[in-house]
Amino acid sequence: MSDDVPGQDLPVGFEFRPYRGDEDHGPMAAVRMGCAERDGVDAHSVVEGLPTAAEIAETSARLEEPARNQILVVRDGSVVGYSTIRWWQERDDTWLYLHRGYLLPGHRRQGIGSAMLSWAEERIRRLAVQHGTVRTAVIGANAMASEQDATALLLAADYQRVFSLVELKLGDLGQLPGLSRELPAGIRTGSVGASDYRAAWRTVVDSYADTGFTQKWTFQDFVDSADPTCWRAAWNRQDMVGVALCSIRRHHPTVGEVEELSVRADHRRLGIGRILLLDGLRSLREQGATTARLYTGTANPHRSYDLYESVGFRRRNEYVRYRKPLA
Repeated sequence: MSDDVPGQDLPVGFEFRPYRGDEDHGPMAAVRMGCAERDGVDAHSVVEGLPTAAEIAETSARLEEPARNQILVVRDGSVVGYSTIRWWQERDDTWLYLHRGYLLPGHRRQGIGSAMLSWAEERIRRLAVQHGTVRTAVIGANAMASEQDATALLLAADYQRVFSLVELKLGDLGQLPGLSRELPAGIRTGSVGASDYRAAWRTVVDSYADTGFTQKWTFQDFVDSADPTCWRAAWNRQDMVGVALCSIRRHHPTVGEVEELSVRADHRRLGIGRILLLDGLRSLREQGATTARLYTGTANPHRSYDLYESVGFRRRNEYVRYRKPLA
């Protein structure tokens, strides 16, 4: 048995096994579907919805060594749960190793969730040693506010809540409000071309300068995921002062997402953000979206909730990040 697959700590009849690729994507999607009602999952969430087998395949393909950093729980050959580990470096150089587990409700409260948690923590500790990040690494985990079982498990294991994201939904893109004010003199808006990418990336990155727990986002990361069809920007003469990066959800083409809305600090409170947001939402509507989603931190210092709610967004879900020390 691999060192990455524990051989104990599960009740009789259950066992761990490594992820095997394509044959597992359907069963993993079935686990997520089986958890949905108990955990209050929002199927169309842009933070963590209800993925299809194809979406799970794409997510797994992006993992480093997925066969070693995903583990499945099986009973009589059937998948009843699984855990995944991924990691990244944050702006303050902290390395966050994040694990996420899913277990069918009928198999909870038997020690299986605790065994899955122990596997993830031990695997993360080995990864930190392997990567040379022990001094700056922390263990992280996510749970929706509605996931009572996962929340209780994490708190019992000494995890501490560090922040949360709130997701908002705009139910009908056909009912957008009109503009309440004109752009300030000298400000213009327009689409974003390839020559504008670096300025758009810098506008977003700078907006997170004073925000904790944020992932480093390189310009190459930005370029690799760029889809400017529904992007809008504002300029003061030649200087970009704001962006709205909107996109259509690839697997849900009637759902649009506002991925980023950023206005430079010296141009806030001038109505630029609202105009960019409405421009981006209209672009989503023109591309076939009927609803839109976005998420923002609960500790957002810029009172963005007021702006989002003023154009019709309403709060839907809360997603909590927990952490504990590596040692």
